[in-house]
Amino acid sequence: MKSSYKAQGSNFLQVLSEDQCRRLVAAAMEVLERTGVTYLDDEALERMKKAGCYVDGKRVRIPFRLVEKALATVPRKVSLCNSRTGKTVMEMEGGNAYFGTGSDTPNFIDPYTQDRIRASRKTVNMTAKVIDALPNLNFVMSLGIVQDVHQLVYDRYQFEAMVLNTSKPIVITAIDEPGYSDIIKMCEFIAGGEEELKNHPFMTLYAEPISPLQHPNDSARKLMLAAKKGLPVVYTPCIMAGGTVPVTLAGAMANGLAESLSGLVLNQVTAEGSPFIMGGVFTVMDMQTTIFSYGAPEFDLMMAGLADVHHFLDLPMFGTCGCTDAKVVDEQALIEGAMSILLTAQGGANLNHDVGYIEHGNTASLEYLAICDDLIGMARKVVNGIQVDEDTLALDVIDKVGPGGHFLAEDHTMKHFREETWYPRLFIRQIYENWAADGSKTLFDRSNERVIDILENYEPEPLPKDVQQKMKNIIAEAESKLNK
Repeated sequence: MKSSYKAQGSNFLQVLSEDQCRRLVAAAMEVLERTGVTYLDDEALERMKKAGCYVDGKRVRIPFRLVEKALATVPRKVSLCNSRTGKTVMEMEGGNAYFGTGSDTPNFIDPYTQDRIRASRKTVNMTAKVIDALPNLNFVMSLGIVQDVHQLVYDRYQFEAMVLNTSKPIVITAIDEPGYSDIIKMCEFIAGGEEELKNHPFMTLYAEPISPLQHPNDSARKLMLAAKKGLPVVYTPCIMAGGTVPVTLAGAMANGLAESLSGLVLNQVTAEGSPFIMGGVFTVMDMQTTIFSYGAPEFDLMMAGLADVHHFLDLPMFGTCGCTDAKVVDEQALIEGAMSILLTAQGGANLNHDVGYIEHGNTASLEYLAICDDLIGMARKVVNGIQVDEDTLALDVIDKVGPGGHFLAEDHTMKHFREETWYPRLFIRQIYENWAADGSKTLFDRSNERVIDILENYEPEPLPKDVQQKMKNIIAEAESKLNK
């Protein structure tokens, strides 16, 4: 199976050859020029027509040269910052892999009762706090859709719940352009101004086309607003092979890439050089159940292949992992989550979301999230590989200790054991008697204990009171407009 790796002995995964990546990109570009896509927004249509596209009603056919120009102007790296300090904490380029949750699940497993409840402001508060405390999670998505407020303003409440409980970068969703605009205003208050947010962004929008080959009005308008503001945007299709795109994996990927690239073109013709992140959730429609599968091997295979395409294009990628079709946190959940996390880490996708999803994206579990935090740490250890140099070969230490000795008391051991060995938080290595004496706790038991401990004892760094009040004022103003 050496052909699956970038180089013999490498710990990075490669599914597609450079020639296969080239053919997929060329196929996507042919889809755009021959078949075209629909934009359901007048401003988007006008911008695409002015740029040189062939516009027939809502159908837009995009010449190769415009895709190539967009690929030439989009930045090769997108950075995100800590919202409290403005310090860059994520640099999305190359094989840098960062991990975080997904967004708008309707259901949530209450860690205190294990009941499946509706997601709300409270559950998003809980989620953001737990993510802030987990060391291997780098960014926050809401892991629930706020349903206990008016649904035309839930996105503002959702962002508020996240940013009050974490300083890590945030990936938001927004109902429409006004909702996105309000969240941008909140971010500008936090960052200290429009230019400060542009130069040190800690938030990026997540938006989607509709497969196959459609850009709805709200998605197009948010894409253009991101470009006008110079803010990073994640624009990724959620394709379902055999349902919304061809059943063949190559055809599915070509269709999905066409949707991403057509979003990129609109973003770049609006403002060249705007930061843009491609990627997606590329999976299959299970023909037995019709679900959008989060645990299928084809999902992992296409996402790893998509990472190869993005490395070929040298563009930041939005990936997907740490999720499952299982209804509870059981053996199926752990197998599907572990496989997707390891393959994602090895593939080198940059901004990897949906960690903590169970029930094929319908429900969120904080226990599963905490377990996946350990799995991410394990995967990173594998990807980091083995350093071979004079110090790590340890020939002088081997000679000093000699046959029959031990290395426990050596300075070399004390110097290196923490960096050379990964130590889990939840996966135990006790002897049986000690495990039994500690209550014979399962992995789920330990995960639940950790989540409860964070919720009851961890305190995230707060935002200034005046900033909190300004955010509340923006939400109140948006609500007041609903009554007019």
